[in-house]
Amino acid sequence: MSLLCSQNSHGILASFVSLLVLVVSLQCQVASSAVLLGMKQHHNNVSHQMIQTNQSTCSLFMGTWVRDETETYPLYHSSSCPIIDPEFNCQMYGRPDSGYLKYRWKPLNCELPRFNGAEFLLKMKGKTVMFVGDSLGRNQWQSLICMLSAAAPQAHTHLVRGDPLSVFRFLDYGVSISFYRAPYLVEVGVVQGNRILRLEKVDGNGDAWRNADVLSFNTGHWWSHQGSLKGWDYVELRGKFYPDMDRLAALERGMKTWANWVDTNIDRSKTRVFFQAISPTHYNPNEWKVGGKTVMATKNCYGETTPIRGTTYPGAYPEQMRIVNMVIREMRNPAYLLDITMLSALRKDGHPSVYSGELSPQKRANPNRADCSHWCLPGLPDTWNELFSTALLY
Repeated sequence: MSLLCSQNSHGILASFVSLLVLVVSLQCQVASSAVLLGMKQHHNNVSHQMIQTNQSTCSLFMGTWVRDETETYPLYHSSSCPIIDPEFNCQMYGRPDSGYLKYRWKPLNCELPRFNGAEFLLKMKGKTVMFVGDSLGRNQWQSLICMLSAAAPQAHTHLVRGDPLSVFRFLDYGVSISFYRAPYLVEVGVVQGNRILRLEKVDGNGDAWRNADVLSFNTGHWWSHQGSLKGWDYVELRGKFYPDMDRLAALERGMKTWANWVDTNIDRSKTRVFFQAISPTHYNPNEWKVGGKTVMATKNCYGETTPIRGTTYPGAYPEQMRIVNMVIREMRNPAYLLDITMLSALRKDGHPSVYSGELSPQKRANPNRADCSHWCLPGLPDTWNELFSTALLY
């Protein structure tokens, strides 16, 4: 399997032909090192994170979704957690079903410890937990705040929203739960009005990360944006500037820069480092099937109300995970991989779809506008945090 090397001129004038030749050569060189295991091989062979239980060693991230009709789920209600952004607040914006809130993640050979918000706050007393990344990191940040707030409803709290840093404090415990917006983890600067994605620099971003007691990073989605959604005008690599390059090669180079920065700058005797695996999307219903027939009622996740049964997703596995696994394995002190990709892929029912406050009422009436990237709150990110808490505290 090899990565395709684009030879698109991007409208560059003839005087830049020689530069384009260099770009193509560079892309092929970097991309070739990104070739790892195939999609199915990845899921079958990846070394899953394990925890010790009373009965056995438990693989946290392999399992199935089971219906839970107890009062445990959901872990909180959106009406009691005002921090939830409109784009994640599905119940407020008209989602008619609530069954998706009643599913519990069941690892194959153990039970996931029940989330205990009071225990979390006591064990993390005086400490800072910081999520760093894109809006999926913000999704998880808000989820954890809601889970902890439900466990300590009388606690005094304080929220400061900012860009790139937002901080929620549980004042009675001295616990800070922060989110730092850095969708690429590496730096994006502006030079003469042009946005420069600097693949070999973390620089100023990292100043805010150094003193956290727990760091949870994520990246992935912004690397694939095209057209008006592309987050840069030029990519800087080895002192040269390019209009674009192979996206997996760029992700690999950026993640290696992040990994080297963590290995060099974070004192691992004081700071726990996690990396959140790629959060999957559900825009193609051809990927999930019932009785051998394609589900084609809509063109995306709209109208989906139940998880996929079984332990594996029948469709495409995010190719970016090949890069994530490779880079983390090569770290001198590897980050803990919170490998939520497969279990999240089974949750085609968990997205805001059209029930997002980011959409106007007119757009919410159009299923083609469905958001099948982010996740409802309450919802799937609460399970991410149950797993995060288990890995952190047990």
